[in-house]
Amino acid sequence: MSVTARSLDLAEHPTDAGEAAQFEGIRWSTYFKVILGISVSFFVYRLYLQKYAFSVGLDYFEPEFAVYWMRLLYGQIALASVTLVGVVFYLWQTRDRNLDAITPELELQRYFKWITWLASYTLVVFLTGVLGAESDAAWHQIVIRDTDFTPTHIEIFYMLIPAIIITGVGSFLYARTRLPMHSKKVFVSLAVAIGGPILIMPNVGFNEWGHTFFYAEEVFNAPIHWGFSGLGLALLGLGGVVTHIVSRMKELIDEVATHA
Repeated sequence: MSVTARSLDLAEHPTDAGEAAQFEGIRWSTYFKVILGISVSFFVYRLYLQKYAFSVGLDYFEPEFAVYWMRLLYGQIALASVTLVGVVFYLWQTRDRNLDAITPELELQRYFKWITWLASYTLVVFLTGVLGAESDAAWHQIVIRDTDFTPTHIEIFYMLIPAIIITGVGSFLYARTRLPMHSKKVFVSLAVAIGGPILIMPNVGFNEWGHTFFYAEEVFNAPIHWGFSGLGLALLGLGGVVTHIVSRMKELIDEVATHA
């Protein structure tokens, strides 16, 4: 009997809160919807950037900048704050309080959901580093710096980096509250892979301070950029996370197949 067929016969698993956590099979549709949603959102934002960055985004002191970009910035800050609080609150309030009693089938399902969290985090980091950061560097090479608020900064610092924090914290909390192996100890590889990119945020402040007083132009190998490269290397920790996931899921699949 396959793992999917086995899921149809799985009984409900009670939690301390009196709720029932039932194995519902592997929902790949959720995975693809999340990835597609993130991709489409960034694509639409990129179109907005293309249309309004040069026409009304060159001068922070112009009234049009306040209309087209500062309102967007304030909206992004509000949305990111509410989303982060909501994610943390939801994951903590709905945590499984009896992880020692969950079945292999349910744990396997949760690993698939965790993969969705991690894939979302990885995609956002990719968009931030490969597309967002490079577009910002190109912007500063052709446009004179006026203030810290530019269209590319509003995109990266107030949309993409908050998205990194939300998906990263969500990935970490999901493992801590849903997976038995991570409920009582910190997974070092995961902490490194998530903590490094999040710590880019303080380096952003250092970078802007340096550009204000020392580097008006955008020099890629400037010392104030070294932190981005160093903290970005923390993503190598994802190798350990992938190794763990593959190993643990193999164990769970074998266990489910044995009892099938």
